[in-house]
Amino acid sequence: MPQHKSAIKRLRQDEKRKKHNNTRRSKMRTLIKKVTSSTDKETAEKNLTEAVSLIDRLAVKGILHKNTAARKKSKLTKFVNNL
Repeated sequence: MPQHKSAIKRLRQDEKRKKHNNTRRSKMRTLIKKVTSSTDKETAEKNLTEAVSLIDRLAVKGILHKNTAARKKSKLTKFVNNL
């Protein structure tokens, strides 16, 4: 356990941010599954725009690395184009 007041505060902040980021990451994974489980192209494209938008926002906020975001978007787009 941290001894200094600043370290205790840092621990509280990290825990709060972790919860916040995990919910965002979970939503991203759900949207990705929606895209990949789509059977028709129209539904997949609709879900793709929503997923790409969220992935971009997560990359800007630093929850995802920009290269990871680019890789995920590329993979999803490729999947939808092959439907």
